[in-house]
Amino acid sequence: MPAPHLHLPPTDRVLSPLTGWTRAHWEALADRQLDALVPYATPGFAQYRLPGRNSWSGVVSDGLEGYARSFLLASFRIAGAGGEVDPRLVERYARGLTTGTDRSSGEAWPELTDCSQQMVEAASIAIGLYETRPWIWDQLDTRVQERVVDWFSGFVGGRTWDNNWRLFQVVSEQFLASVGAPHSRSDIDGGLDRIEDWYRGDGWYSDGDGRNFDYYIGWAMHLYPLLWARMAGADDDGRGKVYRERLTQFLTTYPHFFGGDGAPVHQGRSLTYRFAAAAPVWMGALAECTPLAPGLTRRLASGTARHFVERGVPDERGLLPLGWYGTFLSATQAYSGPASPYWASKGFLGLLLPADHPVWTEREVPLPVEESDRYTALPQPGWLLHGTRHDGIVRLVNHGSDHNPLEGPAQDDPHYAKFGYSTATAPETATRAWERAVDGHFALVAPDGTASRRRRIHPLSCEGRVASSRHDAQLPHLEGEFPIRTTSALHGPWEIRVHRVQAPAELAVREGGHPVADATRPHAESGPGWALTRTESGLTSAVIALHGWDDRAGIAREVAANAYGPHSATPFLSCAHRPGADSVHVTLVALSGDTVEPQALRDSVSCAVDDDGVVRVRFPDGVELLL
Repeated sequence: MPAPHLHLPPTDRVLSPLTGWTRAHWEALADRQLDALVPYATPGFAQYRLPGRNSWSGVVSDGLEGYARSFLLASFRIAGAGGEVDPRLVERYARGLTTGTDRSSGEAWPELTDCSQQMVEAASIAIGLYETRPWIWDQLDTRVQERVVDWFSGFVGGRTWDNNWRLFQVVSEQFLASVGAPHSRSDIDGGLDRIEDWYRGDGWYSDGDGRNFDYYIGWAMHLYPLLWARMAGADDDGRGKVYRERLTQFLTTYPHFFGGDGAPVHQGRSLTYRFAAAAPVWMGALAECTPLAPGLTRRLASGTARHFVERGVPDERGLLPLGWYGTFLSATQAYSGPASPYWASKGFLGLLLPADHPVWTEREVPLPVEESDRYTALPQPGWLLHGTRHDGIVRLVNHGSDHNPLEGPAQDDPHYAKFGYSTATAPETATRAWERAVDGHFALVAPDGTASRRRRIHPLSCEGRVASSRHDAQLPHLEGEFPIRTTSALHGPWEIRVHRVQAPAELAVREGGHPVADATRPHAESGPGWALTRTESGLTSAVIALHGWDDRAGIAREVAANAYGPHSATPFLSCAHRPGADSVHVTLVALSGDTVEPQALRDSVSCAVDDDGVVRVRFPDGVELLL
């Protein structure tokens, strides 16, 4: 539902024909969120203790998180307006610095110790102080400045987790350098050198070792190095040029992740940061390295913000709840506390651009999915992006991101292990639904109903409209691993999935499609070799057997398991009697805003497997795929 309590300005359909949003909308959205936090501040404004589930770091750390992440938003608002804001905003955050660094205040921030959550929050404070220096840092009493420096000094020589956390140390110690305070150049260089090990090419990093690909690449791995370069200025040793070139490459395909309604593809962790998905496009404009037209930058960012606002974010209190739209804890992680969603502040980075910058003054232009159907292969993460203009949906086919180390024990996670994600659906993340492992998953199923998992993903290829990978399935009561090789091919609005299985014949197989969720129970129906679910708005998910399946199909229903709505349903196929240890199973997977006729598709799409195991799929338009 819309958020009328925001009191947004009138839309401007001349400047922004697609969203109606202008800079004034962003300022109003920022102001509403900042004002709404005031009732939850501690007396000295050093912490914001918001309602909701605490993180594993405890209430004091969560209170610091509330200060730091909202200060990031406040700093963009203050600096972007040249300090011409309500003076109480500046006063609140200056007072918070004074109180938070006073050990006797009763609101003191925890000290920075190795791998502590405080390190994350310190980076936001460092960025905020740098951006607001004339209005906050330079106005602080010398004794307060010394206390702030002393608190930040916990970073010097400290140890962080070996992933994007290395960059929190980099930007924080660069802030110390910018104010002439003691710091370690080796800490800064060491962190920046380390991310070189994670650069995969084509503008893509992994967040640490392994295949950790998600929005952290945009709102962390690209963002912090360029914020560091902004602080370092001419003393960046040439690194800034490299970071700008990489962000340019990344941004060439990044708009393909966004649906016509502004929604980002729902994949990866920390999705409760919401607006932060817009951070890298703003950073591209700020660092003068974007390949995107100014009107596309604003259309993407404003579309994403408007998408959430129209669905009740922030809520009636003006707060960002833990979830996607409303509160939904199953889409969060244990490290997420009640103030964690305020990393959404990164999505307001564009406020640092002056009001006369082209991103604010040029006319909006459409997203890629609004112009034509799009097929985008991303070999580094092992993803295919598939956008269809008629319904504005973007789908992500996953053959590469698993959020696991390269070696050793591996786990599966609903935000990484699925074959398919999209801008219109979310994976089933409640514990019971995850244990069933139906949606977006191909499983070996034991006689007792236990389903195998997709843990470590081994990418094999990703080019054009085809990608493939292998994963080794395991079942608790059977020794060994059973390889499953999957190939996905895109044609029109459909995905063809081919699974080649090596496993004991007594194991059944099951394939689940995209789950759809709504405020009411989705419609469901099934027939021989097909199953379909549909929401009241017409969003339809279907799976259709083309080869290697029994005629049995069904619907898995869940309640309170999906970020998109309280009632969800997933169509699935199953095969209880495989022909032998080696089997091939071919499925047509559909997710569409249009009508889907499963039986007609099954009758009109032909599929054959030759003696060499080559799969031949022929569509009604005459196109033939060999997989």
